[in-house]
Amino acid sequence: MESIVLLLGAFQTIFSDPFSLLFILIGVTAGIMVGCLPGLTATMGCALLIPFTFSMPPIQGLLMLMGIFTGGIYGGSISGILIRTPGTPAAAATLIDGYPLSQQGEAGKAIGIATIASFVGGAIGALIMALLAPQIAQFGLRFGPPEFFALAIFGLTMIISISGESLLKGVIAALFGLLITTIGFDPLSGVPRFTFGSENLLGGVTFIPALIGLFGFAQVFRNIEKMEIVPQVKSKVGKILPSFKEVKSLLPTMFKSGGMGAMTGSVPGLGADVAAFVAYGEAKRTSKQPEKFGKGALEGVAAPESANNGATGGAMIPMLTLGVPGDAVTAVLLGALTIHGFQPGPLLFRDHLDIVYPIFAGMILCQVVLLFVGLGGARLFAKLINIDIKVLTPVIFLLCIVGSYSMRFSFFDVWLAMGIGVLAYFMGQAKFPVSPILLALILGPMAEQNMRRSLMLSQDDPSIFFTRPISAIFLILAVLMAITSYRKFKKLRAIEQQIAEDIAESSSAESQK
Repeated sequence: MESIVLLLGAFQTIFSDPFSLLFILIGVTAGIMVGCLPGLTATMGCALLIPFTFSMPPIQGLLMLMGIFTGGIYGGSISGILIRTPGTPAAAATLIDGYPLSQQGEAGKAIGIATIASFVGGAIGALIMALLAPQIAQFGLRFGPPEFFALAIFGLTMIISISGESLLKGVIAALFGLLITTIGFDPLSGVPRFTFGSENLLGGVTFIPALIGLFGFAQVFRNIEKMEIVPQVKSKVGKILPSFKEVKSLLPTMFKSGGMGAMTGSVPGLGADVAAFVAYGEAKRTSKQPEKFGKGALEGVAAPESANNGATGGAMIPMLTLGVPGDAVTAVLLGALTIHGFQPGPLLFRDHLDIVYPIFAGMILCQVVLLFVGLGGARLFAKLINIDIKVLTPVIFLLCIVGSYSMRFSFFDVWLAMGIGVLAYFMGQAKFPVSPILLALILGPMAEQNMRRSLMLSQDDPSIFFTRPISAIFLILAVLMAITSYRKFKKLRAIEQQIAEDIAESSSAESQK
């Protein structure tokens, strides 16, 4: 009952401040715009716009970032449906049936269903987040240094799920990220480490320049590489709104997939893209007409879109309650909370309920805004796909420079971000994933500090991690998570390979016709 009262109070707080509503609208709109442009992910959108929230009140800045998160995950479906190129990885499952619908002249209907499904799934995920997160946080208040160390190790097992095609390369990338976290003052003794005599590195590698380098400058360099070979595309959108009968028939699929997405997203490391494929497979398995999947089934659009937006709320649960990001975007949001002076985890729920519940309320409002903006602006967003990459790339480059400079007003940070971007670009060329670096930058300091504090408490006796029940449980869960994630990693690679083969066969058949 108390949670409901606090949630209603948070809605009142947001509605009493027109700027909060404005920033939700700006965030959702910007997120859709970023998401529908192939190659620009929700992670990148949040990374680029975090610096613009520094001068805002924390609630307004966080509401805008959550709007970008919500809109970015949905926006990827637009390009997936229209040109068979998902704007974000989360929309990869949507194009399987969305693009055939577009070829049949029903692109508008496919976008309309994707929008409604995104609203339903996102609302379910946000409500589950608001109901479960406070209870999980109460449990987290019993944590000490050994428990936080074990939790960080548990979170680092997420590396397996975000390693892309090669687990070895993902682990190498994560180790590189952990190495970066050792630069700067030692957190306990205050002794400088690996600064190479530079005063600018005494505080370590700043999070925002690293983030912008990994996801901003690296994308600029990739765009420059393919600038002359990427053809211009033209998109056409017809009638947007599906019939009431069609929406009604799809509601059971949307509700089921939204719940599945929220549960999948709440497991660190799985995220929206995994949730979308899981829901798509379940929808096909339980469908009365499974033979239509892959040929333009409306359920094939509704299920993954409801799931990937449901996963946004689910992924926020471990980030807010335990300080462990559920996916790459929530890793960025975790950094944003820290920058604004709030440490995600159990203490956030004890000390800053004035921030927690507006986040819950804002996540719910983001879904409502997404519905209206998505349906009302579908044709406009579709036209964004036609923007020449030669125009888009300089804009991204300028945003990267402004964003990396704005935190400390230091050109060193700009050069640092650019250097990290060059490194991330070459890592991408060698098929090394960069998300494990981001995860290591966030969880590495947490693991190091709490490990050393625990050993100081136990006088260098490592058994402290196994004799305390909660830390022991998390370490056991970390081992189990590593094993199950590895199995899912292998299975998902096999599924993706099969889907790629099916799409290739479909393209070959079309070309022969």
